[in-house]
Amino acid sequence: MSTPPAQSGLLTERIARQLEHDIRSGALEVGVKLPSERELATQFGSSRNVVREALRQLEAKRLIEVAPGRGSFVREQSSEQARGYDALYRAERPTVRQLIEARLPVEIEIIRLAAERATDEDLATIRAAMETTESATDVITKARADLEFHDAIAMASGNPVLRIMLSSISGMMFEMMLRSNSDPSIGEPGVPHHPEIFAALEARDAESACARMREHLSLGLRTYGPDLDVQLDTMARRHIETLLGEGRAG
Repeated sequence: MSTPPAQSGLLTERIARQLEHDIRSGALEVGVKLPSERELATQFGSSRNVVREALRQLEAKRLIEVAPGRGSFVREQSSEQARGYDALYRAERPTVRQLIEARLPVEIEIIRLAAERATDEDLATIRAAMETTESATDVITKARADLEFHDAIAMASGNPVLRIMLSSISGMMFEMMLRSNSDPSIGEPGVPHHPEIFAALEARDAESACARMREHLSLGLRTYGPDLDVQLDTMARRHIETLLGEGRAG
């Protein structure tokens, strides 16, 4: 079964999210062998390549162990893994509004420092992420580049504590970016986006950079509508299903 490239990334995210949820909730217990790639592909209506990529994501998160010739098994989670920041955040069922409220003070301080401290190499990395976001034709690539853009600014701040703080919510940010990078209303005229933010950074204008980042992050407060106060996980799951449905209809 061949999956169109535009759909494969979304299917990968859907499968990985569902399996991760099942593992973390205990629906798939430690030691349980996952269905084969063929069975998972049939279950999720995808190709085996898509399933394989989803399993790689789970393996990278140390949620499963892949035994060559035997299959994939749910790993036992250490207390450190079980209490990872992402798991702690999600246990509180945060909404989109709450994520935006958290990002505002952190990223405004990050960009203020970046405007003062960014090296030429930092600026080149930020520019590359910005250009990838602008040129990407599928939502998964756009969202990943969007995340890299914000992470590169955090790196340029020269403050590892702030970068780690931002990294701790990167999973939730990615889910929000899936929506933002496929929502026409996000293209609202006059709203500062990555090029305007980058221009302020390049000019070493900390005040302008902070103002543009604030406006950029606050856009969701005006455009997410009813989704603003929906649990982030729920919003992301619904949006992935919507995008997949649009892809099939197209």
